[in-house]
Amino acid sequence: MDLEKPGAPAGDGCLVAAVRIPVRIVVLVLVVPVRMVWDVLVVCGRFLNDAVLRPVGRALLWLGRAVFVWPLVALWRYVAVPAGRALAWLARALVAVPAVWLYRHLLTPLGQGLVRLLRGVAAGLAWMDARVLTPFGRALVWLLKGAGAVLAVLVAGIVGALARLVRYLVVVPALWLYRWVLAPVGRTVVWCVSALVWCVGRILAGIGFCLYGITRVLLVLPALALWRWILAPVGRFLALVGREILDALGHAWRIAGRISLAVGRFFAAVFRRIVVEPVRWVYRSLLTPLGHAVRDAVLRPAAAAARQVGRTARQVLAAARDSARQTRADLRRALFGAPLHTPPTDGRELSGPGARTLGSSTTALTKD
Repeated sequence: MDLEKPGAPAGDGCLVAAVRIPVRIVVLVLVVPVRMVWDVLVVCGRFLNDAVLRPVGRALLWLGRAVFVWPLVALWRYVAVPAGRALAWLARALVAVPAVWLYRHLLTPLGQGLVRLLRGVAAGLAWMDARVLTPFGRALVWLLKGAGAVLAVLVAGIVGALARLVRYLVVVPALWLYRWVLAPVGRTVVWCVSALVWCVGRILAGIGFCLYGITRVLLVLPALALWRWILAPVGRFLALVGREILDALGHAWRIAGRISLAVGRFFAAVFRRIVVEPVRWVYRSLLTPLGHAVRDAVLRPAAAAARQVGRTARQVLAAARDSARQTRADLRRALFGAPLHTPPTDGRELSGPGARTLGSSTTALTKD
């Protein structure tokens, strides 16, 4: 049995080999029973599916159709559809036809009358707009334009005077105050604040550099050494062990499948030798000749006799029906007399005086 992984690199070290071989042996010992149990469960599940679940499912499907589908189809076909057609006919006779009549003979003339009335009202309003409202509006607009022009001139003069007063009383003094007082004071304050911020920044930078050095010496370098010399090697070893365990599981699962297949074939051969072959021999050598003998000696003669009995019974029943029919005819003839036999005539030809007389001399051409 090859315990090495196929296609593994040839440059693995002794640590990898020392971990791989024991892990694969242990995993193989643990996986073989699990794979055999799994294969047995798969076989049992397939047999249960083929022998129990599918027939039961088909029976339940047929039962569901017989209990639900077919009654619903019959209810739809023989109850719902005729009832729907009857309701549609009633709705058409009671609702649609009266509604159409009402629309055609009442609502349509009324709507046409309202349309004509509204057209007359609209025409009157249009005449009033063109002859009265439009000239009045134009005159009012002309008056408003004149008043607006006068007010615009007055407002422009007042606004100009106010603008000159605001400029000389507010804007010019404020500009002089900003240029010669506020701007120098602001520059001085900004320079002082900048100097103070620079000093505070230098102090904080020195404190931060000291804290960085202390933190690096006390925390970063020990953590880096712990990671580099302890955690990283342990992690690599655990990763190697986990990878080898996964590879060993896959390899052991494949080998266990082959072992389980061989064991299953062995038990199948034993079952075939012990059970199947004797049953087949008994069926071929004993039951088949016995069944043929029973068929030829008992079943076929019995079937022929049954067919002959059935044929005789049908003949007897046919003779009895003919006798009963003849008896009823004789009784009817004795009670009511023989029926009158009239010659059969074609239904398209007339009989009596109104019939055509093509064979006689009294036709339409020779009649007086």
